[in-house]
Amino acid sequence: MWRIALAIIGLGLSASSAAASQHCRVPLADWQPREELHRVLEREQWQVVSIRLDDGCYKVKAVRPNGERLEALFDPGTLQRVTRGDHPKADDD
Repeated sequence: MWRIALAIIGLGLSASSAAASQHCRVPLADWQPREELHRVLEREQWQVVSIRLDDGCYKVKAVRPNGERLEALFDPGTLQRVTRGDHPKADDD
């Protein structure tokens, strides 16, 4: 009996950690277009290299005016950054 209980608990933990890995959970009807995110980023002096989908978010690769290459995730509904800070892009990417 305890083995069944442990198996059920293990399945529950696996499902909750998979759901927690998703950054953005916005219904498609509430998404703003990529073009709008591109405009927002350009106003903030980012040179956008690409905007793609990643785990329900917009994943942006961009370059700042000082040449620093960056990657960041944005909520497709609010266009707000969902990562904490910027992540320098690896040279081999």
